[in-house]
Amino acid sequence: MTAGEDYLEQCRGLVETVASQQEAIARVADLFSRTILDGKLVHLFGSGHSRIPAEEMWPRYGSFPGFHPIVELSLTYHNQVVGANGQRQAMYLENVSGLAAKILRNFGISKQDSALVISSSGCNVVPVEMAQGFKERGLEVVAILGRKHMDACESRLPDGRKLADFADIVLDTGIPAGDSMTRIEGLAEPVSPGSSIGSVLLVNTIKAEVAARLTEAGAPPKVLAASCIVGKERAAELFDAAYDEHAHRIARLYENL
Repeated sequence: MTAGEDYLEQCRGLVETVASQQEAIARVADLFSRTILDGKLVHLFGSGHSRIPAEEMWPRYGSFPGFHPIVELSLTYHNQVVGANGQRQAMYLENVSGLAAKILRNFGISKQDSALVISSSGCNVVPVEMAQGFKERGLEVVAILGRKHMDACESRLPDGRKLADFADIVLDTGIPAGDSMTRIEGLAEPVSPGSSIGSVLLVNTIKAEVAARLTEAGAPPKVLAASCIVGKERAAELFDAAYDEHAHRIARLYENL
């Protein structure tokens, strides 16, 4: 088996892990669809590479309004690597206590909203304090994390608490401790992480279940769709309708500051 084949085999294991959590995924879909039907928002947060599943949920083709990705560029802007806005600063800021409170201070969050916090390890300060902040505001919180990775990592918070401690529902990406999944003969460190794969599988599974529930409730979502499958006019119509709905939902976040 080549190294690439080994990685693909490991990814099949991630699919199996996601598939084994259908009961929990259904509970999450029930929560999120209820939030959206009530005219509220599902807040999404991930720092570092965990911004990827947050943005995967919304906005992109095959997604729909009702979700609010909170993407803090100071924690996620990786392309510079070193220098100004480099990775060293982002990794430092990810463990600054109090930053989550400053982020949440920008929004008039309703206790009828819900939240999804994504973190590969569930141990860094900002994602944990974001979940804690959502809980303190009365929201139900869902966590996506790697259980084996979390169990192997030490919490960066002084009290030792981790993301799972503030979550009503925990979903497991299935990644190993350390995230990287493939061993190379002659190389001490494993390569090729799986957390983005596992978390994206989870958010799209949730998305599909939420869309089904909204449609069954008589409120089919306004889905962003490519013109090659719905035609240019319909694609443009859906684009405007979805973004207008998002704007109206987001506007409520600033009414009660």
